[in-house]
Amino acid sequence: MHSGVFTWESLAPQPTKVGAVRRVFDTPTPTLNQLEMHITTLKPGEAPHGPHRHPDEELIIIKEGTVESNLDGVLRRLGPGSVIFHASNELHTVKNVGDTDATYHVIKWRSAATPAATP
Repeated sequence: MHSGVFTWESLAPQPTKVGAVRRVFDTPTPTLNQLEMHITTLKPGEAPHGPHRHPDEELIIIKEGTVESNLDGVLRRLGPGSVIFHASNELHTVKNVGDTDATYHVIKWRSAATPAATP
C-alpha cells in the first residue's frame, strides 16, 4: 500500500444489521503484514458483536455519539474524540448507549510480532 487520501464522500456506507460500515482499506504495507481501517456506524442500543478477542492490535476513535467500551468486563462510557486501544488477544467490545447513531473509526494492524489467536 502506498500513501493515499480517502475522502468521506468516496466511502460508500454498506448497510449492516446494526447500522453501517465504510471500508477504507485492508492490505499489507511495507512494514505491516496487514493494516485495516473501517468506519462503523451503530444504531442506538446496538453492538457490532459480542465480547471477543483477536491477535491484531486495534485503535477506535469515536467520531460521534456515545459508546460503552467493554475491556475485559470493565465498562466505560465515551463520547466524541475519545480513543480506545485494544491490545492483542484482550477481550473487548463496544456498544452504542446513546439515543442517536454512534460512529467510530477502527484501525487494526498485524505485524511479524503479532501472536496467534487465543481461544
